[in-house]
Amino acid sequence: MSYEKVLRASKVIIGTKQTEKALKNGHVQELVIAQDADPKVTESVINQALKMNVPILYVDSAKKLGKACRVDVGASTVAIIR
Repeated sequence: MSYEKVLRASKVIIGTKQTEKALKNGHVQELVIAQDADPKVTESVINQALKMNVPILYVDSAKKLGKACRVDVGASTVAIIR
């Protein structure tokens, strides 16, 4: 289901640093996190989303999440933009 949301989204931001920046600017509608991503990488983004009451969706695979974003590498975090 969450992969489909990412596929249907008109705009997404891929990657932890860019996602964190978008969260701070209030542009994120939903956050998608790959459960197999390194927690050290995703922890700060998750904490920021929780502070800002942004819904967090979890998917099982960074590789599949990257594929849903149409990139050839895995994606640990993806922000669906308003």
